[in-house]
Amino acid sequence: MKNIVVERFFNTDRPHVWRAITEREMMRQWYFDLASFQVEVGFKFDFWGGAPDGIQYQHLCQITEIIPLQKLKYSWQYNGYSGMSYVTFELFDENGGTRLKLTHTGIETFPPDNEALALHNFEAGWDYIINTSLKDFLAG
Repeated sequence: MKNIVVERFFNTDRPHVWRAITEREMMRQWYFDLASFQVEVGFKFDFWGGAPDGIQYQHLCQITEIIPLQKLKYSWQYNGYSGMSYVTFELFDENGGTRLKLTHTGIETFPPDNEALALHNFEAGWDYIINTSLKDFLAG
């Protein structure tokens, strides 16, 4: 089992980063276009994503843990496919800014014969989302 871990320092305060990962209107600018999102344990949300020229997958998620301004965790699975994974965002004060640690576990539970759900695709996706998309959003 291999977990994906992406860490990044942002030169902004923790409440600003927390809002970016928990407020729908902010999330739409750097993450996915969510129809709805509420920061409460048990809240279910979904969105579509995939390679621009490939199959689009419906992601089904449910918030499992919240520690305000510190931790957001939710399940992550795909409609019509086996497997269940978990995404965790953790925030830490560091050198006058905020360090974000994203961990994605359980990817090995997805169908191994589906190349779109291969580990390297998740690694590339999270690297882009955190180190390019979120970085640019918070810098702007």
